[in-house]
Order: sequence, then C-alpha cells, then structure tokens
Amino acid sequence: MSMLGWMLGGLGAVTGSLAAAIYGLTVKAQKPRHIPNTIVPPVPYEDVSWQSQGKSVKGWFLPPIDTQRGLGAKPAVIVVAHGWNSNRSRVLRYALPLHEEGFAIVMYDARSHGDSDDYRAPSGLQFRDDLLAALAWLEKRPDIDSKRIGVIGHSLGAFGAVLALDAGAKIAALVTDSMPVRFATMIGAELRRRRLPQFPLAHLIPLFMMWRSRIPRAMMRRANPVKILKDNADKHGTPVLLVHSRKDLFIPASELNYVLTGTPSLPHLFVDVEGHSASESDPAFWPAVKRFFKEQLKK
Repeated sequence: MSMLGWMLGGLGAVTGSLAAAIYGLTVKAQKPRHIPNTIVPPVPYEDVSWQSQGKSVKGWFLPPIDTQRGLGAKPAVIVVAHGWNSNRSRVLRYALPLHEEGFAIVMYDARSHGDSDDYRAPSGLQFRDDLLAALAWLEKRPDIDSKRIGVIGHSLGAFGAVLALDAGAKIAALVTDSMPVRFATMIGAELRRRRLPQFPLAHLIPLFMMWRSRIPRAMMRRANPVKILKDNADKHGTPVLLVHSRKDLFIPASELNYVLTGTPSLPHLFVDVEGHSASESDPAFWPAVKRFFKEQLKK
C-alpha cells in the first residue's frame, strides 16, 4: 500500500473513532438521570397515567380544595411541567401554592424521567409531545373546565410548553420559569454539568442529536421559542408570563433578554435568587404568578 493509502486509512480510522466517541457522548447527553419520586403530595391526590407516543406517562391529579369539600364543579386546572433531570415530586414547589389558591393540579413525569416509561432519545420536542398528551388526557376529564387550562413549566418543561403553543395547544395561560431558548445554551449547560469541553462538542453533539432523534432540520428551525412567542403575542394568543432569575448560572438570564429583544412588550419578571430551581423563593414570584393565573383563568 502506498504512503498516501496508509495516511488516508489512518485518517479514516481516526475520524471513525472520533465519530464513535461523539456518538457515545451524545447518547449520555440524551440520557437524563432517572430520579424516583420519593415524596407524594401532602394533600388528596389521584395516581393517573396516559400514553404519549406509545409510552406510559405517570402523574398525579390534585382535585381542587373546594371540590374536596363538595362545593365546586368544573374547576380551572394548572399543569406543572418539570425540566430535564427532574420529576414531578421536585416541582411540588409550584403545585402546592397554586393548589392552595383553589386550582386543580396535574403533574407528571416526562418520558425517561421519574416513574414514566423510557424513551430512546429524549429532547425538547419530546417534552412538547408529553405536554400535548397531558392536555389531550385532561380534555377528556368531565370534572375540569377544559377551556381554563393553565401551564407552568420549568426549564426544558417551559421550552416544551412554548413549542406546544406552536402546535396549537389549548393553553389558556402559560408561565415559564428559567427557560432556555437556544439549543447552544442547552447543550452548553449539559456539557458544563458533565465537565466536558465546549469545543468542538457544542457544535457537533446537536448534529448527532438530530440524527439520533430523527428530527428533521425543518422541525429544528421551527422549534424557535423567540419566534413562537413573538407570533403568539402578535396574534393576541395565549397570555404568557416569563420568569427568570438574574443569578441563574446554569441557564443564564440572557435567555430571557434574548426573547425580549424580539418582543420587548412580553410580560416578564426577573427575580434575584441564586440557582436554576429557586425562582419561587423570591418574594416577587408568587404575587405575580398567582395574580396572573387568577386573572387569566377566571370564569
């Protein structure tokens, strides 16, 4: 074999090994921690489940307080959507204060999280589809007002909820908390969490994710929260309140600023607590969120 042949063969071997290594990292990046639900709601609840693209999704339904007393009918309901590497018990921090306000609550584990079935290649689009499945399940329940369904989503759960708006989801009010809006931000955050180098992985892993998840490029281009939120506002669609902490070092507040650059008039709230999962502990959070849901979900 000629020297050129040896060189090309060696280059091919190196390229193949690199591709295999990046594919392995992509698989790891798309495999969230399966954290079991170790606590349950301290109020009456139902264990519920439904199907999302052939997989079982497990959840809880918390009847409203007035219904528990036999006084109410057809209540408004708020769906709580957790983020990556989380589960429904971890977002009881949102559910219980809203339940105290008289709302019915639905919480669930996205596929590959908590007690729900595994999914081969989880992504933000999967979070959208799992929320759409939850909304479809809710619309069949005779004991809630299907025209007054609110959603509060944390992180990737919020990202999926905004994508659900683009899919025509019947959401009457949406609160996002600590939402990433750019794929580079999501990939970068996961690489930092795993202590992996940003270059070249931040550029290559998204390509492998698209291929592995079989997501068409057109769908990736459409999964743009900035454009979706602008179009929604221009059409006077679903009322939205965007929340982000200025001290979130995992998904920085620049993500919300990026959204506001396109649509400055969007209702929003910056809070000042440290961490990616602590917005609700800021004194400004609950007055704003409770007021928003009460106004938008009233009869």
